[in-house]
Amino acid sequence: MEQYLKKQIALPQDHGTWVFIISPLLVGICAGGEFTYATFNFIVAAMSAFMIRQPMAAAVKAYSGRRPKTDLVPARFWLLVYGSIAALALLGLILEGYGYILWLAIPGAPVFVWHLWLVSKRSERKQIGVEIIATGVLSLTAPAAYWIGVHGYDAAGWWLWAFTWMQSAASIVYAYLRLEQRELTPNQASVKTRSEWWRMGVRALMYTSFNLVLSLGLGLSNLIPRFIFVPFLLQWLETIWGINHPSVGWKPVKIGTRQLIVSILWTVLFIIFWRIPWTK
Repeated sequence: MEQYLKKQIALPQDHGTWVFIISPLLVGICAGGEFTYATFNFIVAAMSAFMIRQPMAAAVKAYSGRRPKTDLVPARFWLLVYGSIAALALLGLILEGYGYILWLAIPGAPVFVWHLWLVSKRSERKQIGVEIIATGVLSLTAPAAYWIGVHGYDAAGWWLWAFTWMQSAASIVYAYLRLEQRELTPNQASVKTRSEWWRMGVRALMYTSFNLVLSLGLGLSNLIPRFIFVPFLLQWLETIWGINHPSVGWKPVKIGTRQLIVSILWTVLFIIFWRIPWTK
């Protein structure tokens, strides 16, 4: 039995990705305002689909020679476990009348295949474009959970998708900036001017500035809750702080922990300000 319980095959090892599925799920559930049995089924289906990526990647690595063939046994086992759980949860959603939500899974298929192809080529690391696109797929859980909560389709769900994706994309770009800063030696960092640090961070600042300006403008136009810009302001301020306080010499876990805290705060603030009534 021990051969089936390999943690590196059963569970995702890139711990920072958990927030990219949990945050949009929470946003959608809380925005919907009602937790039902269908909501439970959707959570189970979404998390099972998220978890299945790890044993699938392990199987691809085994077939491509990156890992021993003995990993195929536990990989197949967990594929069966997660696949069966997801299938039962999806069946429950269909029987409850939410089968249309399955259409949201279609964009995920080519992205998942793309990821597995990169895994087979040993090229899955530091693929910022793929990561941003993948978080867009994960963010589709926000409108799905919202529609279940409000018992039907509502166009506002697409705003939830857009905003959670915008936050995730900015978070990824900012994380790459912090890792780039970390790789510099103290000597290299000491000769950098303030303008050079700002040039390093320009892409991360562009992402967070775009998010802040767009959310502020839409709020002022009464198209969305007026104060929804507040969580994006937090992310923008964190980016400004990170550019002025480079993570030279930081351990990756310190960078990841700070990113996680900011993402949690963003999620909490977004839920709070989305649910505050506003006049359209």
